[in-house]
Amino acid sequence: MSVTIVPIVEGHGDAEAVPVLLRRIFAQVQAYHVEVARPFRVKRNRVVKPGELERALLQAARDRTNAASVLVLLDADDDCPAKLGPELLARCQQTTNLPVAVVLANKEFEAWYLGAKESLRGLRGIRNSAVAPSAPEEVRDAKRALSENMEEGRYLEVDDQPALASQVDISLARQRCPSFDKLVREVSNLTSAMGTP
Repeated sequence: MSVTIVPIVEGHGDAEAVPVLLRRIFAQVQAYHVEVARPFRVKRNRVVKPGELERALLQAARDRTNAASVLVLLDADDDCPAKLGPELLARCQQTTNLPVAVVLANKEFEAWYLGAKESLRGLRGIRNSAVAPSAPEEVRDAKRALSENMEEGRYLEVDDQPALASQVDISLARQRCPSFDKLVREVSNLTSAMGTP
């Protein structure tokens, strides 16, 4: 019997890319019974305000009646993930009895692509000579940094993010991006909490 995880994300690109990435992580941890619900979008500047995350969490779980867990995945931007993440998690745990994980991409989701950039060479215009920066999660405006690595054009979140999610080297991203490693660990924990093998 399958169980369903409901992602809460920020943008249109995240809503397209996160299910792709989660399915790949589920395959790695052999959680074949987990399905990904259509992500619930909420603006980053709103979700941190008192009551907004709670409202989004309740609405997301209500709209997706078979929800077995919730993953809140946001950009940390300039906030400290180690401070904001636990604060948001505590608010979630006071709102629902469902297993919940909160993961904040350190600075931006796209930093994870920068961290495993070699695995994306030739995809969506990424140069064949592209190499990861030494500290990908310290890059502010990772979208611009990805654009600078493209042969032509620029990074377009809605178009490029899902394609990159389908090919990014998960092991490499985990090695170079601690917040991505946290995502994989939290997803694995959620699958255990939902009772999947």
